[in-house]
Amino acid sequence: MPLFDTHQPDLGEHFILFNRLPLIYGRVPKVANSSVKAALTRFLEQPPAEGYRTTADVLWRKGTHGETRMINAAQAMERRSSHFCFSFVRNPFDRLVSAYNNKLIENDHISTAMERMGLERGMPFHRFLEVVAATADADLDVHLLPQSSILCLEGIPIPGFIGKMEAMGEHWQSLRQRMRQAGLPALGKLPSKNVRRTGDSDLSQYFSNDQLIGLAWNRYRQDVEVFYGEQELEQLAHGRLSATPQPLERLPVTAPV
Repeated sequence: MPLFDTHQPDLGEHFILFNRLPLIYGRVPKVANSSVKAALTRFLEQPPAEGYRTTADVLWRKGTHGETRMINAAQAMERRSSHFCFSFVRNPFDRLVSAYNNKLIENDHISTAMERMGLERGMPFHRFLEVVAATADADLDVHLLPQSSILCLEGIPIPGFIGKMEAMGEHWQSLRQRMRQAGLPALGKLPSKNVRRTGDSDLSQYFSNDQLIGLAWNRYRQDVEVFYGEQELEQLAHGRLSATPQPLERLPVTAPV
């Protein structure tokens, strides 16, 4: 049993700031977040405090002996010029299905935030989607919060490097290279943590008609437009991306000559 409560409420702090490195990670639940956090523990000078899970935000907030803390979007934006900030995103249709299967089907209990939303364990997917579509950001469980709400401030993406989960292997290698170029320590390989669902070939079973696609599109429109704007809506809904996804990278600002 953990020595500390790891089920902390979401405080609007979605970014892990390293206090001794110019590094920020924008964590997005259901986007290989547990694996990325496990990789980042290699940068800690001391082992995490006993009783904390590396997957839990509370570790990075309280359990790293002051080496890290959680900050909000405005605080992360202020550090864009001095810190390397990165994140990963996922096809929002696929992320929805992953959250539904993991949190409402596989788990024995659902979170308090999901209960407050009116979600129930084992409820049909179409009903789940209707509830999510009718819930404001402020009342959403963080696993269902739009990725753009997590990573953007006034519509502008904060991280300078945003990889895509659909090309995780290639984009992880690109991230490692960018971090080396920024003078950061070697990141190493991506561990495999909490992998419960692989592939998106089953999306057509969930988004089987235009009404369901429309509900998801209206709720996660900004995710699609900001991170997957080059993809056709129907292809996203059915897990058939038209081209190999490219990471989103902000070009470094150079001083005028």
